[in-house]
Amino acid sequence: MLEDFSPDRTMPAPVDARPRALVSKVPEITALFWIIKVLTTGMGETTSDYLARTLDPVIAVGIGALCFAGALALQFCVKRYIPWVYWLAVAMVSVFGTMAADVLHVGLGVPYLVSTIFYAAVLAAVFFLWHRMERNLSIHSIHTPRREMFYWAAVLATFALGTAAGDLTAVTLHLGYLGSGVLFAVVIAIPALAYRKFGLRAIPAFWAAYIVTRPLGASFADWMGVSNERGGLDWGTAQVSIGWAAAIAVLVAVLAARQRTVGRKP
Repeated sequence: MLEDFSPDRTMPAPVDARPRALVSKVPEITALFWIIKVLTTGMGETTSDYLARTLDPVIAVGIGALCFAGALALQFCVKRYIPWVYWLAVAMVSVFGTMAADVLHVGLGVPYLVSTIFYAAVLAAVFFLWHRMERNLSIHSIHTPRREMFYWAAVLATFALGTAAGDLTAVTLHLGYLGSGVLFAVVIAIPALAYRKFGLRAIPAFWAAYIVTRPLGASFADWMGVSNERGGLDWGTAQVSIGWAAAIAVLVAVLAARQRTVGRKP
């Protein structure tokens, strides 16, 4: 399972005796992590689409940027991993990352293939600089402001890349949103299989799966929200956003309750 990815498994145990989730500013990799991550990607996709269609695009992008900046500032201000703060930041990255990818295509007319390649190059540059300066891409080593900056830069780039890739398969390659969702559901199993059976290291396996969660969740959310003429269920982007946001809230509450339980143990 993907929750077994542990980029630090070969590293010595930290001196701090507290649980690692309280030392690092990112969560442990569990099944709930992946479920919530997929839900945030879908919620971000439909929320971005709803704002862009109901407001002036410039205003929508401005709102997305402000919410993104505010949520990320809050995440940087806290001293430890707090579930609702962390996942709020991820959700706002999802909304703004979608907008960033859509600006290239809708606003500037850049083809999805070109924007996919562009954001892949951006992500590769982030990883290169991160590794060059920190010598460690493990998400369990996010203990300093600089590492946290690299981490969130990578997260934002994965959302933009995943958005462009999902639109590429759904629109340019004519797979449709449901077909794209099924495709990426298969693709996300590849790093897990490579990790378990073929010796792929945990860090690249994690980030490969992390990237794929974006088009996976967004494709299914789009399929639920768009009209029947576009191959969807026509539930509406607002309704899908609210439903997925509610599911995120419930699961984050579960994570917070678990964290409190762990914190009370002797």
